[in-house]
Amino acid sequence: MTQLINDILKLSVSERINMVETIWDSLAESKENIKLSPQTKELLDQRLEDHRKNPNEGSSWEDVKARIKSQL
Repeated sequence: MTQLINDILKLSVSERINMVETIWDSLAESKENIKLSPQTKELLDQRLEDHRKNPNEGSSWEDVKARIKSQL
């Protein structure tokens, strides 16, 4: 595993971001249940409630990703 991490760290920032996006997307598509701590569940529930109360606040993932990529 250490060699894999060393190889990953040799990639450019852009390549590493793309790798993280790919890994994150694969987790979201996974059918495996992810255990959340009570604190994390509470935080996510509160954020979801905040979003429901103010759905136009914040930025879409596409906007956030575009801003990050524009800074590279």
